[in-house]
Amino acid sequence: MNAFENAQEQLKRAAAVAPIDPTLLNSLTVPEREVTVSIPVVMDDGSTRFFEGYRVQYSSARGPYKGGIRYHPQADINEVRALALWMTLKCAVAGMPMGGGKGGVVVDPKKLSRGELERLSRGFVGRLHLILGPEIDVPAPDMNTTPEIMAWMNDEYAKITGDKRGATFTGKPLDKGGSEGRSLATGMGGFFVFEALKNKLGLPAQMSIIIQGMGNVGGNAAKILQSEGHRIVAISDSQGGIMDESGLDIPAVEAYKKAHGSLKGFSAEAGRPSAREISNAELLELSCDVLVPSALENQITKENAPRIKAKVVLELANGPTTPEADDILFARGIPVIPDILANAGGVIVSTFEWEQNLKGEHWAESAVFTKLRNILSKEAGGVWQRAQALKTDLRRAAFVVALERLVK
Repeated sequence: MNAFENAQEQLKRAAAVAPIDPTLLNSLTVPEREVTVSIPVVMDDGSTRFFEGYRVQYSSARGPYKGGIRYHPQADINEVRALALWMTLKCAVAGMPMGGGKGGVVVDPKKLSRGELERLSRGFVGRLHLILGPEIDVPAPDMNTTPEIMAWMNDEYAKITGDKRGATFTGKPLDKGGSEGRSLATGMGGFFVFEALKNKLGLPAQMSIIIQGMGNVGGNAAKILQSEGHRIVAISDSQGGIMDESGLDIPAVEAYKKAHGSLKGFSAEAGRPSAREISNAELLELSCDVLVPSALENQITKENAPRIKAKVVLELANGPTTPEADDILFARGIPVIPDILANAGGVIVSTFEWEQNLKGEHWAESAVFTKLRNILSKEAGGVWQRAQALKTDLRRAAFVVALERLVK
């Protein structure tokens, strides 16, 4: 199954445990609108290249479309559709007044100069500005897109349309209208959901944690969880990982990764003979209290789900667990805290940024995180109660909550 087929299967499975309006379910089998564009970019050598871009606007039932733009050489329309559908449900389960959307450009940004990257980003807005805007569609950063890229896009939109409110793009730098706490929001939100559910899940006070992925989400989650006294026993990047049963020093791991570009050789250079290198596949199957997939889709599948040894899976990536794997883990008594709840912190704080821009306000980080904690603690508790009432897993319960809100 591709990611979009997985998302559709998740919808069907949720509808099987609670009565959901069939008209809504039918409407969610396809996006309201999807656009494919060709973006011309003048390269540094004077040649012109054309890059394929997408914007999928899935549902506006609850408000303007909301969702990130990813730059990736394997960006794919089915993946973007799935992410846009998940964003629709994520905004609903978080209670945000937003719909769901997603964007992508087929490009390896590491192969572009800064000038080429800026021209590509402005070109994306040039092609799509007619279907963007604070009341229409509010994009944000995603994989390989940064606050600087959002600032370029925001500036280009203002130049083309004359709209100076700065509320069309979120995830901007602080001096360009960005929100305090945005870079930490997804990791912090995952921590708040985890805190709200850990006693219900019967977890110990201090836990062993494994994190797949150490980008913005996984890296920040590792630092937050370690600062709360939990032991990070393994972590990985796209090339592989490291483990140490006694616990890793996450700032030291991050410093090594920054200096060397990968985790290879960490144990020897860092003087940690107890640390050893492992593959991403091995990492997923290690014993721990909590496994945190924070990288790509389809990491826990029917093939490896029987060998997962974590007590709980906390999904900070989008779509890391396939529907078949969900069934296996549920049957084995391993709860999965689903992505549409666990990683909703990013879109919640993005919505806060949109609200601040429209009101001309700037909130302190403490206020942002207090609002975020209150929302996610409440919604996590609601999803837990619904799962208990329906005698189902947390994903299906979260989907049911989201679908009922979309019906309303």
